[in-house]
Amino acid sequence: MRLAVYNVENLFDRAKAMNLGTWAQGRDVLEQFAALNRLLGQIRYRPSDKTKMARLIVDLGMAASDTGPFVILRRNRGGLLKRPKAGGVQIVAEGRADWVGSLELRDEPIDEQAMRNTARVINDLNADVLGVVEAENRPVLSAFNGQVLPATGGDAFRQVMVIDGNDDRGIDVGLLTREGFLIGTMRSHVDDRLPNGEVVFSRDCPEFEIATPQGARMVVMVNHLKSKGYGGKAASDARRKAQATRIGEIYRRLLEEGVEHIAVIGDLNDTPDSAPLAPLITGTTLKDAFTHPAFDDGGYPGTYGSCGPSNKIDYLLLSPALYATVQLGGVLRQGMWPGVRPRKWETFPELTRPEDAGSDHAAIWVDLDL
Repeated sequence: MRLAVYNVENLFDRAKAMNLGTWAQGRDVLEQFAALNRLLGQIRYRPSDKTKMARLIVDLGMAASDTGPFVILRRNRGGLLKRPKAGGVQIVAEGRADWVGSLELRDEPIDEQAMRNTARVINDLNADVLGVVEAENRPVLSAFNGQVLPATGGDAFRQVMVIDGNDDRGIDVGLLTREGFLIGTMRSHVDDRLPNGEVVFSRDCPEFEIATPQGARMVVMVNHLKSKGYGGKAASDARRKAQATRIGEIYRRLLEEGVEHIAVIGDLNDTPDSAPLAPLITGTTLKDAFTHPAFDDGGYPGTYGSCGPSNKIDYLLLSPALYATVQLGGVLRQGMWPGVRPRKWETFPELTRPEDAGSDHAAIWVDLDL
């Protein structure tokens, strides 16, 4: 069987602030959006909170309207704010119970050619079990599976599953499986919490139990850990370390329950030698598929961007029993922008511009005797 993982960077629509030329260009918007969302969600609004909210609403381009270039403030009922004729924004609500509505990121369609190249990567992977990162939701992933994959020469998967996670930007994790590789028991960790009450996972860390045609049992955990590019470094590293620690705890619990074949896969947003990932990489018996003698990285040790050593952020981490079944493994980079003069790797003929890239991430796979 073939197990793979791919960060698809959304399939049909993506938040405009995340779809700019570089991550840095949208970072301020995303941080302002998160800060305003936190303030709006408070039970009571202090005067200092109201001042901050008003400033953030203006900074997000909503001084004159609830619709800004990147964000929409939806007000269904009650009174949140006023916009005096003299200008500016005045918060009139005393707390979250005084109004009904939400703050949302504006979406825009994914480049059509990029969407087709994403599908071509998945078709070329020909995986039996495929973990996907940054899928909008299950209906979108299901539509992509049933419509776009066949339209680009591939076959639809038999099962499609996404458990809605904690990220309000529409970047969840999911799993697709072929006929014969049935998803059985599923367990979500979307509500796991730290001692301070904060949720652990930025998205989720779902456990999917897979039964293979040969009768083997495997548990796959798909992950997308806290990004380095959003928020301060110390806080981001601490959050990622807490997530890695919790995954390690789940992994050890599965081993204690007698599960031998376990895979932790996805975009972990850090390198193998990093301190935040140490609880998972060196603190457990999990083994990175990249280290297997039968794994071919194509001459590039990384999985993101330029694919250098500092860009190794996507993983297939396997329990010892599962690692022992690896027959082959590799990296598929045809859907990535390869750079120019000279190009670093071969691409699809249709990938002629950076915006045509199916993803900034490589897809990685292993063939297992399972």
